Amino acid sequence: MNDILPDQTPVWQFLENQVKAVLGAYGYSELRMPIVEQTDLFKRSIGEVTDIVEKEMYTFEDRNGDSLTLRPEGTASCVRACEEHGLTFNQVQRLWYMGPMFRHERPQKGRYRQFHQIGVETFGMQGPDIDAELIILTARLWRQLGLEKSVTLHLNTLGSAADRARFKDDLVAYLSAHIEELDSDSQRRLKTNPLRILDSKDQGTQALLDKAPHFHDYIDADSREHFDRLCHLLDQAGVAYEVNARLVRGLDYYGKTVFEWITDELGSQGTVCAGGRYDGLVEQLGGRATPAVGFAMGVERLILLLETLGAVPESVHQKVDVYAMAMGDAAQVEMFRIAEQLRDETELRVQLHCGGGSFKSQMKKADKSGARFGLLMGDDELANGVITLKPLRESSEQRQIALKELAVELTSIYSTE
Repeated sequence: MNDILPDQTPVWQFLENQVKAVLGAYGYSELRMPIVEQTDLFKRSIGEVTDIVEKEMYTFEDRNGDSLTLRPEGTASCVRACEEHGLTFNQVQRLWYMGPMFRHERPQKGRYRQFHQIGVETFGMQGPDIDAELIILTARLWRQLGLEKSVTLHLNTLGSAADRARFKDDLVAYLSAHIEELDSDSQRRLKTNPLRILDSKDQGTQALLDKAPHFHDYIDADSREHFDRLCHLLDQAGVAYEVNARLVRGLDYYGKTVFEWITDELGSQGTVCAGGRYDGLVEQLGGRATPAVGFAMGVERLILLLETLGAVPESVHQKVDVYAMAMGDAAQVEMFRIAEQLRDETELRVQLHCGGGSFKSQMKKADKSGARFGLLMGDDELANGVITLKPLRESSEQRQIALKELAVELTSIYSTE
């Protein structure tokens, strides 16, 4: 688990603000959920034989003897919250959330035991149009972030629960006859979660799968039509995709549409956003049958991708526009007033020097702040009702401005850029 330091948080805020703007443009509402849930919620939703539940969850007993878990993902918590507060019954919901998740995995670049996700969940919409909206929404986000040429959409359908059951039986029968040729992870998954073998990275296992039963041969007519209509909507929207018949999700609740946005810029950590349809989960957790589809994106990986590609705007790291300095007690009192007035009358970010010091030391702080301009107030300026405006990032000369004209002058400078 890691700290996010002050020189890193501006990039986080940039990404979060871009996501909020896109989701707001589509009419989505934010939901905030607790970090700790009853352990049974995740066992029932994710599946007891998944790696998350078996190996990765942070689970403990509280003082009442109840088993609690730090949430390893957000969908189950979102469904629980919606059911608890009556948000899904005969209603349509478009929701999003962001925050930390927890899994006890081997830490590596772009993956931590406390990691952050932005999740989007929708309820009450049956057709492929909402699936398409979610994918088109993410495509818009990539364009706004400058990532559209660095991510590829992979798309698949997992059909119905009955389709998956029939396919799983035949897949297990085929692979069991070749168990010695499987990698060790796939041998274990053959007994616990055989569909996950489809996305094995082992070349020998992939070669074996080439001759295995083909998932799409088991898809029912309704799921096939749903998928075809989704593809048509994406085609009409100009969103490129690759149909990947081996794409599965690691959680038990997915069915029909599944998708991943993948990049080859980050090595093995290639998936930056993934999701799909989970029509059975609300009922599985005690509610009425409710169609649902959503996705989650890893914040750490997206930030790593932005930084790798140099796609973070330089302005993101600038936290101060003007650095205000004063020499002498009376000048300092006046500079407090001026700084507050600028914050009232402009949108400029004004940092006021505190802690005293010589003019030279104050100028060092001003330069380190990243501000474009310094404001200087001494006894002479105070007596004449002026202030000195000193450029900190360019070679032009400093000049004096009447105090009553300062806000207008600074606004004019920044508005012409």
